Amino acid sequence: MTASLFTALAGLDDRSGIEILDVEQVVIRDRLVLGVLLRSSLHGDQLADVAAKVEADTGMQVDVSFGAAARDLSEHRRGRHHVIVLGRPLRAGAVGAVAGAVAEIGANIDSISRLSDYPVTSLEMMVSGAKSGRLRTVLSLAAADTGVDIAVEKAGLHRRSKRLIVMDVDSTLVQGEFIDVLAARAGCGEQVAAITAAAMRGELDFAEALRARVVMLRGLPAQEVHSARATVRLTAGARTLVRTLKRMGYQCGIVSGGFTQLTDHLAAELGMDFAAANTLEIDGGRLTGRLVGDILDRAGKAEALTRFAAAAGVPMSQTVAVGDGANDLDMLKKAGLGIAFNAKPGVRAQADTSLNQPFLDAILFFLGISSSDVESAEAEETTGDANLSVEARHG
Repeated sequence: MTASLFTALAGLDDRSGIEILDVEQVVIRDRLVLGVLLRSSLHGDQLADVAAKVEADTGMQVDVSFGAAARDLSEHRRGRHHVIVLGRPLRAGAVGAVAGAVAEIGANIDSISRLSDYPVTSLEMMVSGAKSGRLRTVLSLAAADTGVDIAVEKAGLHRRSKRLIVMDVDSTLVQGEFIDVLAARAGCGEQVAAITAAAMRGELDFAEALRARVVMLRGLPAQEVHSARATVRLTAGARTLVRTLKRMGYQCGIVSGGFTQLTDHLAAELGMDFAAANTLEIDGGRLTGRLVGDILDRAGKAEALTRFAAAAGVPMSQTVAVGDGANDLDMLKKAGLGIAFNAKPGVRAQADTSLNQPFLDAILFFLGISSSDVESAEAEETTGDANLSVEARHG
């Protein structure tokens, strides 16, 4: 059908000087919609004749409309942003609220495409004619009102050039807080959990809170640390996220206010390029209640991101940081894209965008990677592999 239309136009091209300015095509189920913007000296009846011929040849409905000279397309491309909307489920009212917010500031939705339909539904909108700050403000209000996740990124090469992702570990890459698991085994679970929660909300100085919790672990056998590590579970989608980004040429790192006794194992298991965390001191086969060396705190996480980027040869604009707590804020702000993952309200308010779904690989949609892209890559790599391991989505 597309060939028929352009072939018919080509038959007029020599005498009409037809110039193709823009083309958009989308297929929804079994319906194709094709739009062509062109500049021509043809009279209306001549183009109408072309439309009638194409209709007869293909059975398509072809509409022709005329207007003033098309505006400069380079101007149209300015102020363009990718807007990603995620919901589980994604309801009509939420999409309407997003579109209304875009219209409110005089911007336009140029195109909409689906990135995924499971386990979350995500749509990508190309929005033009908007300033970043204003667009983020109105869409953050729409997200709060509707309960969906909305990410905004400037269109252009920099969006496609992200090359390093650095993630927090506790309650981000893995479920829960490892120090709470250790504390339960040391008989001080409730006390440590309360301090952990306050520290993640930003109510306590992280370094002081960490020392106060670690001292309660004094005397815990090192073997308990190793067995506790075996109970830690990755967040759903973690393996898919890392595996997909590594295929795309990303370098991946983890940075934690937790402990190397866990992060070293995770880095080896997932093939991470970089890792940084605190280290529990062990003497005589038991925890001493102290840490080895300087504490990796909020500032230390941001410094680790900078160090990883330098080692990877990646500018900060090409980095992505993911975290959930107040001690991740400096890192989130420093990265080219900071994502608050199931984070505390204060963290969500200061991050570039937030993801409030329990699936870590939904971050891929914020980077413009669709579920079909991921599935195709998985299928290509695992064809003929009798030992294919499928990552659980639930539980």
